[in-house]
Amino acid sequence: MMVSVQVLSGLERRMEVSVPATRVEQQVDARLIAISRDANIKGFRKGRAPIHVIKQRFGLQAREDVLNELIRTTFTEAVQRESLMPAGGPRIEPLSAGKGEDLRYAAVFEVYPEVAVQGVDGMVLMRPTAEVAEADVDAMIDSLRKQRPNFVATARGCQDGDRVTVDFDGTLDGEAFAGGKAENFVVQLGAGRMLKGFEDGIRGVAAGETRTFPVEFPAQYPAANLAGKTAQFTAVVKTVEEQQLPEVDDEFCKAFGVFEGGIEALRAEVRENMQRELAQNVRARLKSQVMDKLVAANPIDLPRTLIEAEIRDMQTEILRRMQQQGGRPQGQLPPKEQFEAGARRRVALGLVLNELIKSAGITVDMARVEQRLDELVASYADPADARNQYLQNEGAMRQLQMVVLEDQVVDYVLGRAQVTDQPATFKDIMNFGAAEAS
Repeated sequence: MMVSVQVLSGLERRMEVSVPATRVEQQVDARLIAISRDANIKGFRKGRAPIHVIKQRFGLQAREDVLNELIRTTFTEAVQRESLMPAGGPRIEPLSAGKGEDLRYAAVFEVYPEVAVQGVDGMVLMRPTAEVAEADVDAMIDSLRKQRPNFVATARGCQDGDRVTVDFDGTLDGEAFAGGKAENFVVQLGAGRMLKGFEDGIRGVAAGETRTFPVEFPAQYPAANLAGKTAQFTAVVKTVEEQQLPEVDDEFCKAFGVFEGGIEALRAEVRENMQRELAQNVRARLKSQVMDKLVAANPIDLPRTLIEAEIRDMQTEILRRMQQQGGRPQGQLPPKEQFEAGARRRVALGLVLNELIKSAGITVDMARVEQRLDELVASYADPADARNQYLQNEGAMRQLQMVVLEDQVVDYVLGRAQVTDQPATFKDIMNFGAAEAS
């Protein structure tokens, strides 16, 4: 077998392979003999037909099968001989394959880039540090109270935060339209679950009052007959209920799974959860810094094959999520351009991490995998069953092992980096209360 390799550009290679005709014909003959053993041909007993009859009946198919198989096997032999690492499947260009001729073909493919990981020793990292203060626990308890408000009827006009029960009837150009009418409809004002124009229209109305107002539908509204148009609504507010936060008593504690020890036990559990989440967040921030700096310190050529595959994976995942939410027709992939930058970063990071794992001799710590699995299934109703489901899912376990390997890489880098502690607060690190403030 003769092999020649040409560099086309960057990572793209064109490899020409020539397989001697004798090897081709030997394998065609062997394939025909194998076929003859089981061939059922009229006029002959099974497996007894003469070879010239077998060639006449099956010769073309046997040759095609052999050529395809030879291309697969000799491509693998050739890249191994030339010490090439294809980043994806080749594009095959047949050059000659006639009977009695050498099998010649060209394979065009991309190879993995050579990566020598830089920037690990002495990497500069900032680690935010904070304690969970009593005031932080107080704020978290208040947040829990807001999750379980009591609603009490009020005679004043409704305002943000109130729960409002309303009958409404909408028309477009004087005509009723689908979905424009409802009775005893409940909306929490300011939650953003209704169109802004509708919430603005009923804001300030008290129970028993009626108001008529316009509502403009957004240009991208899902219902095409309403998109960009303005409807008239008449709303009758039936009840207005204001929020009252519950007392922090034994009943409140029980609602969050604390049945003994009262408020002190609840505060202790809340503090423990906050400390765990704080540690996880600090770890996540360090990991993000490590990954960003590894990518920045190791600019490499990226195989387009891998980028395209990553884009397809990202498109498929987004499509799956959108379909679960009823947001996109079956099979309609979102535009690939919006995934280009993210896909390039994922591919670059994957190549750098793989080389670092190999060069540093890092192997997956199965004890950490078990620990991570325990953490994942702890929140399930039946942790033992969830654990078994994970263990039987090779893809899920492979992904879990990769997460653990990434954590081990972070540990490896942290052991060689310059890490400076940066004092902060729980609120700053966790971005706690930002949603309420906005």
